Amino acid sequence: MAPGAPWSSPSLVLAVLLFSSLVLSPAQAIVVYTDREVHGAVGSQVTLHCSFWSSEWVSDDISFTWRYQPEGGRDAISIFHYAKGQPYIDEVGAFKERIQWVGDPRWKDGSIVIHNLDYSDNGTFTCDVKNPPDIVGKTSQVTLYVFEKVPTRYGVVLGAVIGGVLGVVLLAVLLFYLVRYCWLRRQAALQRRLSAMEKGKLHKAAKDSSKRGRQTPVLYAMLDHSRSTKAASEKKAKGLGESRKDKK
Repeated sequence: MAPGAPWSSPSLVLAVLLFSSLVLSPAQAIVVYTDREVHGAVGSQVTLHCSFWSSEWVSDDISFTWRYQPEGGRDAISIFHYAKGQPYIDEVGAFKERIQWVGDPRWKDGSIVIHNLDYSDNGTFTCDVKNPPDIVGKTSQVTLYVFEKVPTRYGVVLGAVIGGVLGVVLLAVLLFYLVRYCWLRRQAALQRRLSAMEKGKLHKAAKDSSKRGRQTPVLYAMLDHSRSTKAASEKKAKGLGESRKDKK
């Protein structure tokens, strides 16, 4: 190598590339999912669902954080945190002793339950998930609406109406096929009965024809016998008449 030339080495190049791939490469984006909105009645409970997708296996260092922004408020406060396999619940704020952890990191579930709802709970809840090394990604938000009585949603009513109509149509179709099946079965039974009757008539006609065929020779024989007897009688009477004439 000439003096003053830039020093380079294959091992140094490999080391730089390895360092860049491990340290300087951008982290994978994690995707968090929640409901868009949930409804609850005063005094009841509601589940805030949170799940996620990550390109990495679920890490032992996975963490879930829930934040709450009151309706009309500008600042969000942390109300729940899960890390190192332990849930940490806010014990001093508005949700004191009202939050329950029901998630399971193994199933990528970070859901919580809020008990004893009140009107003041109206607001936006944000779920944030970190699954090292997958730590970059957007959070997901769900809006909670608390009512005196949970209103019936238009989609639920529409779904019930559609379901009822489909049920009636299905029942009508089933009834149609049942009636058709019974009618076809009855027609088949009548056809078999008519066929049996036709066969019976043909058999009876053949039997009567056979009987008449057997009776015809007998009648002829009887006629011949009667004729022979009549001729013999006439012949005998004629002989008796001639013998009487001879005696005279």
